[in-house]
Amino acid sequence: MVETYAPPRLNDIRTPGRYLLWLARCQPARIVAGAFLGTTWMIGLIVPPWLLSEAVDQGLIPGDYGRLVEWVAALVGVGVLTAYLSIMRHRTMTRVRMDGAFRTVTAVNRHATVLGATLARQVTSGEVVTIGIGDVGAVAGALTMTGPGFGALVAYGVVAVLLFTISPLPAVIVLAGVPILAGVVGPLLRRLNHTGAAYRQQQGVTTAQIVDVVAGLRVLSGLGGKDVFARRYRAGSAVLRAEGYRLGAVSSWIAACGVGLPAVFLAVVTWIAARMAAQGTIQPGELVAVYGYAGLLVIPVFQFIEAGESLSRALVAASRIVRFLNLTPGRTAGTGTAPLDPSELHDPVSGARIAPGEFVALVAARTAEPAAVIERLGGFASSEATWGGVRLDAIDGEELRRRIVVADNDAYLFAGVFRDVLGGADDDRVMTAVDAAAARDVVEGLHDGLDARIRGQAVNLSGGQRQRVRLVRALLADPEILLAVEPTSAVDAHTEAAMIDGLRRARSGRTTVVTTTSPLILGRVDRVVFLVDGVVAAAGTHCDLLAGHSGYRTVVARTAGDATEALR
Repeated sequence: MVETYAPPRLNDIRTPGRYLLWLARCQPARIVAGAFLGTTWMIGLIVPPWLLSEAVDQGLIPGDYGRLVEWVAALVGVGVLTAYLSIMRHRTMTRVRMDGAFRTVTAVNRHATVLGATLARQVTSGEVVTIGIGDVGAVAGALTMTGPGFGALVAYGVVAVLLFTISPLPAVIVLAGVPILAGVVGPLLRRLNHTGAAYRQQQGVTTAQIVDVVAGLRVLSGLGGKDVFARRYRAGSAVLRAEGYRLGAVSSWIAACGVGLPAVFLAVVTWIAARMAAQGTIQPGELVAVYGYAGLLVIPVFQFIEAGESLSRALVAASRIVRFLNLTPGRTAGTGTAPLDPSELHDPVSGARIAPGEFVALVAARTAEPAAVIERLGGFASSEATWGGVRLDAIDGEELRRRIVVADNDAYLFAGVFRDVLGGADDDRVMTAVDAAAARDVVEGLHDGLDARIRGQAVNLSGGQRQRVRLVRALLADPEILLAVEPTSAVDAHTEAAMIDGLRRARSGRTTVVTTTSPLILGRVDRVVFLVDGVVAAAGTHCDLLAGHSGYRTVVARTAGDATEALR
């Protein structure tokens, strides 16, 4: 895949402010164009009051309709030009916003890929969803203020200069407006920053709850826990609603200041100018100009306040994005080369050794123990595990993922056509893998076979069917080493036996490791490694361990008893 956007450097994600600056630096031409268009648009809004004042004081002559038409044409021309500048400004700033949004989405997706299996252990799905639905938009929205914000600053200065040419007093009042504005709105923006951070945090927690409930709805319904989680979600939603009210209260005050303060300036400046016109200090046309200039102050002042609010929200959102981009994967990125020939896998923590070409089963009383060994041997966890004497964390990540595949029951199944879900291989290869995984009935049970549509996470398949589809996908990857976590835990004994026999045939001569306590599988593997407290306690064939190790016998007998009870 061609990378559209370059990733941020480490220095660009140290702080939220640096990240926002990076997004702006990535598109300098658009930012400059937006600032230019925003400035010319703002100045274009100032021209009509000036034209009106000139027309009133000097241009309009009784009975001279030609001059009247000229002044009207000038006003219409300025209006058309200003409208065009507004369109171009909006179009340019939309591109700035979309570039920032897409660049952020790309950076987050790329880093999620880098994190790999460690993503779920470091951040909740709700936080990732919150970044996508809220934080990206907030960060991108702040970038659009670079154009109007700069234009508002220039327009404010131009208005002050024009007012000064008419009378110093209105100009002083306008210039005094900026510090007054900062004094009123500044504390509100700081409070918005604090309140927004609390709201975003609670939003992530609540989103995580609903994602977990939806993902586990079948299990919750079966255990009768649906009402418990519903109450918990309602409580979390109530907290989020309260935080939303607090955030809304601050935002409403800021919005009110954005409209109210310019209105106060307008009233004060217009009152002073009207008194000066009544006293003959200024001309009637100048009074029109003062009113127009003061009225236009609503726009730049509102832009100042909106820019401050957008920046405050963006800093809160960027802090979450930066925190995510600073997460580190469970293993360091190696650059070394893996062994060229089939070689032994060794996990020093447990003492497990897997010879090349072996079909091995890892057994333990607690399923987490062999799963941890698989994570280390697969290179998903930091460890001193080696492959042919070479540390896994020193091997290039892409080569490692290509030659060693870890298949577990949490592997995501994307929506799409069935054959695409399996990797898009040709039909003959697909059906060979389907038969090896005892999944032909899954294909035949679908209305359109391999052309059937599979919904997200394959929710239109049963748990056992999804497990076999995952195994099919792992077999189609055809790795040198396959590490499978409980590959048959959701199927019946007949299907389990068919799956393990097909797996042996498909993986003949290549290294395969499974975690299980099923006697049906243990009797078919080359060697069994028994773990106690995460350490190898015994190794050998299933029959040898049954005869010589009481702990192993207890674990396997308990599993066999549970399976027998389940079949009754």
